[in-house]
Amino acid sequence: MPIITLLTDFGNQDGYVAAMKGVILSRAPDVTLVDITHAIAPQAVLQAAYVLAQAAPFFPTGAIHVAVVDPGVGSARRPLAIQTSTATFVGPDNGLFTDVLDSGAVTACVHLDRPRFWRDDPSSTFHGRDIFAPVAAHLAQQVSINILGTPINDPVRLLLPKPQRQPDGTLTGAIIHVDHFGNLISNIPAAWLSVARWQVHIGPATIDGIQPSFAAAPVGALLAYRGSAGTLEVAVRNGSAAQALGAEVGQTLAAEPHSH
Repeated sequence: MPIITLLTDFGNQDGYVAAMKGVILSRAPDVTLVDITHAIAPQAVLQAAYVLAQAAPFFPTGAIHVAVVDPGVGSARRPLAIQTSTATFVGPDNGLFTDVLDSGAVTACVHLDRPRFWRDDPSSTFHGRDIFAPVAAHLAQQVSINILGTPINDPVRLLLPKPQRQPDGTLTGAIIHVDHFGNLISNIPAAWLSVARWQVHIGPATIDGIQPSFAAAPVGALLAYRGSAGTLEVAVRNGSAAQALGAEVGQTLAAEPHSH
């Protein structure tokens, strides 16, 4: 039986996550359940999309990823399943799966519109338990995605910010994620940082140089570095850059090349 991962904004203090796990295990008792996180900020679809995109590629082929950050639950937004060459994704059609859809690996995308594969009498406020969890269990038991719903070709995509190269060589972008440490993760590809010296400008701060690691900067100092996700990041060594700069998702930044 395959792995089923769970990513939600449900937190851990209530019974919501456990209810989803109970539904899955009642139908597919041999699956391996893995929590990616349940600490996504409430209704933060962009944060969920980023975290899912960072975690999902590292799972074995055949994993089923259930992601439920769903401010539109109970509305006309569609429940969705997406199959790629390596995994299947289940959740709301609200842009959460933008990176998956843009990957070029999608082999099927369906509107989950067949209630016989759901829990009976589903709640209009808890599709995670009543639609997405049972669908994931069916997928784990080799039910074809095309049996679970009707194919669609217009899933919702987020309008994600794009980094830019300016004519003078300056790179501009935005903070797309703030992690648990308060590190600011940008959308500027680390591969663009090809010349030897840069100045990074964010808010009131200017940071000289790109450091190879946190340890290269003094404790409490701002630093810029190439992050593990392959983009330019800003941190405070042993501190929070988000707090130090008052920065959040959407904050703009620029990297300016210096020849001397």
